[in-house]
Amino acid sequence: MSSARSEATDIVAAARGFVDELRNRGDEIETARRLPPDLSQRFARAGFYRTCVPAIYGGLELPPAETARMIETLATGDASAAWCAFIGATSGSVLAQLPEATARQLFATPETTICGVFAPRGRADRQGDGAYRVNGRWQWGSGTQNADWILGGCLLYRDGEPERTASGAPRAHMVLVPAAEVRFLDTWNVSGLCGTGSTDFELADVVVPQERIIGYMRAKPLDGALWAFPQFGLLGMGIAAVTLGMARAAIAELIELAGGKKPMGSRRTLAERATTQIDTAQAEALLRSARAFFFEVIDAAWDAASRSGELTIEQRRDLRLATTHAAKSCAKAVDLMYDLGGGTSVYRTSRLQRLFRDVHVATQHMMVGTSTMELVGRLLLGLETDVAQL
Repeated sequence: MSSARSEATDIVAAARGFVDELRNRGDEIETARRLPPDLSQRFARAGFYRTCVPAIYGGLELPPAETARMIETLATGDASAAWCAFIGATSGSVLAQLPEATARQLFATPETTICGVFAPRGRADRQGDGAYRVNGRWQWGSGTQNADWILGGCLLYRDGEPERTASGAPRAHMVLVPAAEVRFLDTWNVSGLCGTGSTDFELADVVVPQERIIGYMRAKPLDGALWAFPQFGLLGMGIAAVTLGMARAAIAELIELAGGKKPMGSRRTLAERATTQIDTAQAEALLRSARAFFFEVIDAAWDAASRSGELTIEQRRDLRLATTHAAKSCAKAVDLMYDLGGGTSVYRTSRLQRLFRDVHVATQHMMVGTSTMELVGRLLLGLETDVAQL
């Protein structure tokens, strides 16, 4: 067995070892509105945040399918915990776009954690020494309160004017700052994924040196198949992987419930009703077909990236289609299980109500939104399309 294959097997096995504990601590995670620090620290020690970190810096640099399987497994225990794991994992990929000396300095220990927001909601103004003064406020800062370093997407400015790329578009980069320089705001009061700690955060007049502007001083990422995958693509895959785990958990929960519950006025258990049998089969088909498409496309992209070091527009298109389809299909599967649970589903003591809430927050993320289907549809129809989001 190759070293990479062994590490991939180990990371999924490590995730499996957390499932029962995550399920038992679900109420605690939700009430805290963030991942408890002890769990985040143990996730770091288990290597969950290193799966997308370059191997030359001490990371695992695993194929994306293995990171997805790790996240999917964690999500069968608790979706919020899995969400934080995927943010930490995919954020680590930015080290491939930093100067080597900077990356080694930042990733000082194997437990170093990076989290943040890619969306360019900040402004970075160039200073006379080449550094940038950053101001901004970002939403959806999942896992940031447990991180050592925080990412924030920014538009770059020089002399009060936006810097532009060769095509004339505003230059958007991410900045990387120590957590101590970030102000966290208590805004995460939401319907689902309550335990992700996805609170707003602010930077106010924080000076960031050039070498911590992601991709600014490196013409291209490191060589390697993983760095051919776009960061938005990795982000979307993480969301989909969480929903795959949620759908599996919802089906298992309904099956356990159905064997003992007799609906009011019925002599038959829920499992003996035709509607239950049909909808359970439908949910299973939705999950397994979406999962098969998801991993088929990721594996094909990995094979292509391993051969050529890059992905075509068609391969990037298929990644986004498969991830969005998986998220939407899994939400439908969870809905079917929630509906079958009847009145039982609405109680806080039922996992089905939390899975229902969590999956419908996950599908609100723009990376798996309906606009993705429009973009993919335009490409399939051969229409002129802005592919920047791919």
